[in-house]
Amino acid sequence: MILWLFLIVSMPLAVAAGTTTSFDAGWRFLRGTAENADKPEFDDSKWRRVDLPHDWSIEGPFDAKNPTGGAGGYLPSGVAWYRKHFRLTKFGNMNRVYVEFDGVMGISDVWINGVHLGQRPSGYVSFVDDLTEHINWSGDNVIAVRADTSAQPASRWYTGAGIYRHVRIKQTRDVHFRTWGTFVSTPQVSEKEATVKISAEVVNDSRKTRSVTFGAIIPNTAEPVPGTTNPVSLGPGETKTVEYTVTIRKPVLWDVAKGDMYEARVFLLEGKTPLDIESVRFGVREFHFDADTGFWLNGKNFKVKGVCLHADGSAFGAAVPLSVWERRLRELRKLGANAIRTAHNPPAPEFLDLADRMGFLVMDELFDQWTVAKNPYDYHLYFREWSRRDVTDTVRRDRNHPSIILWSAGNEIHDTPQPEIAIPILKGLVETFHAADPTRPVTQGLFRPNVSKDYDNGLADLLDVIGQNYREKEILAAHKQKPTRKIIGTENTHELNQWLAVRDNPEYAGHFVWSGIDYLGESAGWPTVAYNSGLLYKTGTWRPLAYQRQSWWTTAPMVYAARRISKTPKLPTDPGYNPTEERRPTVLFSDWTPANLDKHEENVEVYSNCDEVELFLNGKSLGRKPKPADDAPRNWKVDFEPGTLRAVGYNAGREAANYELKTAGKPSKLLVTVDRNALAEDWDDVATVTVAVTDDNGTLVPNAADLVTFKTEGAGALAAVDSFDNNSHEPYQATARRAFGGMCFAYLKANAKKGRIKLTATAPGLKAGSATIEVAPKKDEAAAPNIIVDLPVRAGRVRAKRA
Repeated sequence: MILWLFLIVSMPLAVAAGTTTSFDAGWRFLRGTAENADKPEFDDSKWRRVDLPHDWSIEGPFDAKNPTGGAGGYLPSGVAWYRKHFRLTKFGNMNRVYVEFDGVMGISDVWINGVHLGQRPSGYVSFVDDLTEHINWSGDNVIAVRADTSAQPASRWYTGAGIYRHVRIKQTRDVHFRTWGTFVSTPQVSEKEATVKISAEVVNDSRKTRSVTFGAIIPNTAEPVPGTTNPVSLGPGETKTVEYTVTIRKPVLWDVAKGDMYEARVFLLEGKTPLDIESVRFGVREFHFDADTGFWLNGKNFKVKGVCLHADGSAFGAAVPLSVWERRLRELRKLGANAIRTAHNPPAPEFLDLADRMGFLVMDELFDQWTVAKNPYDYHLYFREWSRRDVTDTVRRDRNHPSIILWSAGNEIHDTPQPEIAIPILKGLVETFHAADPTRPVTQGLFRPNVSKDYDNGLADLLDVIGQNYREKEILAAHKQKPTRKIIGTENTHELNQWLAVRDNPEYAGHFVWSGIDYLGESAGWPTVAYNSGLLYKTGTWRPLAYQRQSWWTTAPMVYAARRISKTPKLPTDPGYNPTEERRPTVLFSDWTPANLDKHEENVEVYSNCDEVELFLNGKSLGRKPKPADDAPRNWKVDFEPGTLRAVGYNAGREAANYELKTAGKPSKLLVTVDRNALAEDWDDVATVTVAVTDDNGTLVPNAADLVTFKTEGAGALAAVDSFDNNSHEPYQATARRAFGGMCFAYLKANAKKGRIKLTATAPGLKAGSATIEVAPKKDEAAAPNIIVDLPVRAGRVRAKRA
């Protein structure tokens, strides 16, 4: 059947059919309570002006008396208000208006023109409010948001506070696509062709029966011909699901480190009148877990090499510009990571966009507690009322991301020792996940399952893929007990034995190490405000331990040397759990500048994936050592003398990699480097500036603690300053930062469309350093090709059902 369509998928049509625009700019903010602040006539003229996203808690100050405690990084909590005045223009018949919040921390209430629209207790879950019945089309409108984090302690890590994610305003016609109602899946994938199934929920908010046609086009394919369904009838107030199936010949597959994406443009027509258009990005890939061989993607079997990440961005708190995450993920990619666990909550939508684009696998996690508390005011208070809705909304929001390979129903859930409570809850959660997305498996980070008898009472087997935190021997034994179980390590230490369990057992799909990056909170006590468990420091720079992981997870020849000092006293593994296990954190230094420069013995630890490693001190060989079968570090006892320590890696007898450490002299100058050449005037775009205190020869002085002052000139300003000192209480919104480990950091943002930003770093007694970065307009997305007038359209298979 041939239909004929008059359709131009371009900006004019998008405006005619529906529009979504940023709602981030121009808010008023008050930290504290305000009587009648929900009322439109309230005078907010003296409130502070802010743009979103905005985390007010990160502005501090740090204080040991703050009720968030060490878990919250000793940062402030409380009530805050946001208000925005705005006017709306009605485009054609676009009389439906919605506001979309990606996340408000913590308990949020929203009003429009004095009318309360609702409350949401989870600060990690996105939500949409319908403004339609309360909009003043001829004058001023006021939206007010109250964000309350005053009940503390409420979390085991830093959460932030306020409207810390993006907000959008959406206008549609009466017949439109339901928010998060469009789902693109690829049920059949091969190198020759892929079947793409497009499902969409269509809502009729008008007062009469409407007949609509649903269509779709995937432009960046060999045959970008749009297809439509037969007309579908919707009664007043009715929602129906319509489906369309299309085949892509010789698809470009989404893969690890290769984030190739397609775009499906779906549209609704009433006759030839466009009613709504959505653009949905998706990836074509096939993955599955196998009980015998672990994880498979596009016909390739490999280990999931994952890291657990909390959501803060150090100096930016919970409101993290996307470029900060992009830099961090680039570094994690370099050390061999291919997967991320969003511990222990849904991430911002743009973080998943980034994971898609960079080709990272993702475990999207929902909860850190069910009905049993870990803190007095955490999510356990809301779980029974809200958990299934939060799962449904999050899965519907995120299910088009090809990066997601697992949903996680929880982390170390303390309900599990009571199976009569936990089993029905988990059964209901798994059903809820599957109802919103039948294409992906569900896992959970089981909490001491042998103690709770999870492997014997049926709880573990409710999961599609069984996950366990730590105790790698237990999960392997559970697989041996029942070989049909699919298993993965949802949280593991940096220790060698936990990696060997993955490496040497094909059934073990992979694991996620705790953690990928240091994060704010989860402190064992003042003055520490951040947790030092990361492969990367909170500034996104490598810890020495990261190189050990790189030697296990990558194949390109590498070698790295570090000094190891004596172990520190025992500390608890997980503060707040009263653990029986304890850890002995070790301290590694990536320098050859110990505090004692006299002759003494140093422990040198070398990480390498090379066949052999030879160590030299000032040109003298200290011997070669072969690669151990278990990939353990190679160690030397070295009599210290100032100079150059050089490690050389050999493959097949030839030098393949080398690394040097040099003894630093006195601090002399500041070396300034920037992570990019250009910057755009965009909230999500910031440049990271690294300042190193060096000697005359440019060698980092690791014990330098100079106070560095920053000055900017031109088309930009400082966004924040930082160091990787987890005990520092210096403000992040400042113009100076004390170096730690010889380094500190500044972040730049543009405040003009074009120009240059010059940053100068100074410190008493040191030669100043500077860097310049260009400011240029952000590169536009590739222009959408138009669909020509009277284009022939193929009719596809359609199934309509009531939602």
